[in-house]
Amino acid sequence: MVAIHHRFAEVEGRRIFYREAGLTDAPTVVLLHGYPTSSHMFRTLIPRLAEEYHVVAPDHLGFGLSDAPGVDEFDYSFDALTRITSALLAQLGLTRYAIYVQDYGAPIGWRLALENPSAITAIISQSGNAYEEGFVEGFWKDVWSYATDQNEHTETAIRFALTREAIRWQYLHGVPDPTVVDPGTWEHDLALVSRAGNDLVQLQLFRDYATNPPLYPAVHEYFRSSQVPLLAVWGEHDEIFGPAGARAFARDLPDARIALLPGGHFLLESHLDEVAAQIRDFLATALTR
Repeated sequence: MVAIHHRFAEVEGRRIFYREAGLTDAPTVVLLHGYPTSSHMFRTLIPRLAEEYHVVAPDHLGFGLSDAPGVDEFDYSFDALTRITSALLAQLGLTRYAIYVQDYGAPIGWRLALENPSAITAIISQSGNAYEEGFVEGFWKDVWSYATDQNEHTETAIRFALTREAIRWQYLHGVPDPTVVDPGTWEHDLALVSRAGNDLVQLQLFRDYATNPPLYPAVHEYFRSSQVPLLAVWGEHDEIFGPAGARAFARDLPDARIALLPGGHFLLESHLDEVAAQIRDFLATALTR
């Protein structure tokens, strides 16, 4: 089995944790995680990709094992997380790479692509939204309300997302057999999100999420002009980013591959074999195009 290396890099004076595996002269795939997790979500996927690819999976600042400075020390935003990620990739000497984007990883990945379109060789989106159709209203109404007006009511509603119940739900909703999902996943995420002061970090990012949909027209133009190879592998029962968000990619990328699997938001926990097979088949074509 290919060794997975667990490393730290200093970026803008902050320690950023990342996992790295595979030969460095192989095509690179950068894995960008979502909320509320970290590169831990890719722990079982990395070995399946690293036989053929160079894989890098960072923890965003404020998540996982990366530094998590308080909001009084760092101004958290998706622009800032992208800046940190871009600097890390530059430090690692990565100038061309495919991206796997999930949840929060998507707005970071889209910003990387808009900043340097020629760097992106292919995109795998696993519940990584880029279209208004993807937002499931029942989930997002509290996020939009809080972003628009921070008050006691909207903050109380959005703070529910930081609880064990909410994080557990993210892992289990839409999964045909919930017993296949390891409870350690949500307990791991909960422990890190619950660090002192991290609630305010997450609240700031919840507020900033409203900056992402206004970028979508530029992202769609990037898709149309580049015709970047894209695979959308999505849980058809995802109640955060619905499957309409996966199908929408075909509007701007007619050759996009759309694969809907019978799962929820964190497909790697319930459908690892199927997702890995889709990715390997896609990359085998996309990275030789």
